[in-house]
Amino acid sequence: MRATVTIEKDKLDILLKETKSKSKVSAVRIAIDEYLRKKKIERIKSMKGRLEFDMTADEIRHRER
Repeated sequence: MRATVTIEKDKLDILLKETKSKSKVSAVRIAIDEYLRKKKIERIKSMKGRLEFDMTADEIRHRER
């Protein structure tokens, strides 16, 4: 999907430098991917203590597949 966005030049320059990307497109993709990864981690962490497991970590690890 194509999208047109307006990003301040100084922010885009910093993003290009930080991501070591050669293009604006790849820098923005990296930034979006990283943002989504962090949000997923936050969601998983927020479930701490809410899930119940019937098996121990060792049982899960050594279980036959």
